[in-house]
Amino acid sequence: MTSNKYSQLEETKIIFNSLLSLLPEEFITENVSKIKFENYSNNLIVPCPLKQTETISALKGLEALVALKLTQERFGSNDGTCKIDLEHALLFLFSTYCSSVDGFFKTDKKEVLKYLKPTDLNQAQSDPYRRMSANLYRTKEKDRFYHIHGSLDATTCLEMIGLPAFVPGLEDYDKIVDIYQEKLDQFTVDELEELNTKNKQAGVEALKPDVFLQTKHGATISKVPPFEVETLETSTPKIEFAATLSSRKILDGVKVLELCRIIAGPTIGKILAEYGATVIKVTSDDTLPDVPFFQVDANMGKHTTNLNLKDPNDRLEFEKLLKDADVVIDGYRKGAIEKLGYGPTKLTQLGIERGKGYIYGAENCFGFVGEWSGRPGWQQIADCASGVAWVQGLSMGKNEPMVPLSQ
Repeated sequence: MTSNKYSQLEETKIIFNSLLSLLPEEFITENVSKIKFENYSNNLIVPCPLKQTETISALKGLEALVALKLTQERFGSNDGTCKIDLEHALLFLFSTYCSSVDGFFKTDKKEVLKYLKPTDLNQAQSDPYRRMSANLYRTKEKDRFYHIHGSLDATTCLEMIGLPAFVPGLEDYDKIVDIYQEKLDQFTVDELEELNTKNKQAGVEALKPDVFLQTKHGATISKVPPFEVETLETSTPKIEFAATLSSRKILDGVKVLELCRIIAGPTIGKILAEYGATVIKVTSDDTLPDVPFFQVDANMGKHTTNLNLKDPNDRLEFEKLLKDADVVIDGYRKGAIEKLGYGPTKLTQLGIERGKGYIYGAENCFGFVGEWSGRPGWQQIADCASGVAWVQGLSMGKNEPMVPLSQ
């Protein structure tokens, strides 16, 4: 007798197996049997109809395969197994919000601020009125919704829809939402798209999944795997791991430069640091705003440096760091770092000149192909564009899109 009861564990294994083709065969053959998934409950922990627990656990399984392969190459045979606990993997997605400083969490706004670097240069987070410039609103077409996004400086977004940049003293959440909604009720989606494009903002309409797949970008990006690896050049020799280790971590001795902000890109650097890499986060606190509390978790295990890559003197300092780097992580919009002269094309050339290549890792919101690939974006923007917000809203009995975990 068979059971039709849904199993998170079995679904995780199915997703994991479907992703194996993304890795080289030599990463899989010897080690796939050593990956073990486990959980102690079959409850859907997150109130979301999408398979977040299963997907992140499967991705951690891929990470484990790479870790096992590198362990074998660096330390010899490895007869151990890697266990992926589904609940622990899910908590990884919440680590930014679960972090604390001396017992103070993100919700302890006043108490925790004294421990944080003041990187909210434009009051995009600290001012409740300006913060709500990043939210999902109904438009003039009552059945269509648009997520405006003021990013890290709300002024442009606010002024483009006809609202003042600042309203001192306005902190009541409901009043703020009403002000925005009254204004957004005056615009159609097409009008907002035109303003959004003209002002280079990160807004997007909340599309249903089938509608997204019918767009040119959706049709293109749906054929692309979650990640791709390509060879930039083949003239430089393979570099062996350093012989002398300060620890038994597989990436000990690997030097990483992280050009990222917010959460997604810095998370890549954080993972590499956990495996022993020396990670230097390169930012410019005086000119590049960030979300202060996110850095508590995202900067874990890293070094940081302030360099403005538009300043000639700072560029010289950055190029000194580049000489010894093995990996560069790019978390900006497609082409942004390339314009500064440090994208994959330039680094390929520099790698050939120094006789040692670079690994260049890049992530963004809309991917690297398709007509929207150059648009700025955030997690909420991806959720709205791809249909996730509509799936979430309908699952909650609402005939409207809702960004997961923000309601």
